[in-house]
Amino acid sequence: MPYLFGGLVILNAITLGYYLFLQQPPMTQTLTAAKNDISQPLAFTNSAKYLPPIIGTKD
Repeated sequence: MPYLFGGLVILNAITLGYYLFLQQPPMTQTLTAAKNDISQPLAFTNSAKYLPPIIGTKD
């Protein structure tokens, strides 16, 4: 019985490694659109100039 359990653990590790590292998922239309949105630069707005003054200052 220990050999059967050990064999199943090894088989599980091999299967997990295959699906995590070797097999790449197909690029669907949703994944392509998400990847394009992520790779585009984001607009940056400096929000520090809209902060109220620190409590205790006379600004």
